[in-house]
Amino acid sequence: MAAAPAPGDQTSRDDADRSAEGAASVAGVDPSPAEPPGQPIVETRGLRKSFGENEILAGIDFAVHPGEVVSVIGASGSGKSTFLRCVNLLEWPSAGQVLYHGQDVLARGYDVSRFRARLGMVFQQFNLFNNLNVLDNCVIGQVRAAGRPTSEARERALGYLAKVGMERYVRAKPRQLSGGQKQRVAIARALSMEPEALLFDEPTSALDPEMVGEVLAVMGELAESGLTMVIVTHEMAFARDVSDRVAFMDGGVIAEEGPAQAVFSAPEQARTKEFLARFHAG
Repeated sequence: MAAAPAPGDQTSRDDADRSAEGAASVAGVDPSPAEPPGQPIVETRGLRKSFGENEILAGIDFAVHPGEVVSVIGASGSGKSTFLRCVNLLEWPSAGQVLYHGQDVLARGYDVSRFRARLGMVFQQFNLFNNLNVLDNCVIGQVRAAGRPTSEARERALGYLAKVGMERYVRAKPRQLSGGQKQRVAIARALSMEPEALLFDEPTSALDPEMVGEVLAVMGELAESGLTMVIVTHEMAFARDVSDRVAFMDGGVIAEEGPAQAVFSAPEQARTKEFLARFHAG
């Protein structure tokens, strides 16, 4: 396995190369040409979400293009996780649009299950099936949701488990694994579906500090491979070093967005400066 950037190391990549490689390189196949830069994989327009009278998202305009890594940062309660769940329709937006290759997935008659299958999701709490072993956790979704033959699903799962360094644990049950190992299995499970983009909802928040590095290392390798990723995270150094762009959320809106290095080194908005001051103070 190639060395991944540590959370605090500076990382630079050629955006054009990463876009050309695309998510196909993660699947171990020849990369196909990237989409034109003007066509996002996923885009939201005026996205709103309320729970009763409590408005969590107050109009989010956002897009992620092929090969991009975008981190969404902000204080707890700013709406980051709700936003990600609305993107993947795990929460149904109250208003606005979610576009997949330019098509509104909220429109009547759209195949939502197909859309969800194209956007993988890695959760805070792993969401593994405790009664299944590691391999079967990575196979069941492929067979039931994607309709793949079991033999093909097993082959794909084994490949992705090897990619995240969990090939030795294929017969282990989740209760026999550490938190970091569970999260690596969850990443392999999501990759086994071969999504077009992968969404991460604070993937290290439930881990002991010593387990965080191993998960971030895997995510760093995925970023280097060209996988399109949207990452909600509190790992500021990782977001700065691995992301192409960063979106800072505050009060249910994106208060500032731009190239990762620019946002971290010279934020324009006062609220962004205030939030990042704690990170810069060390």
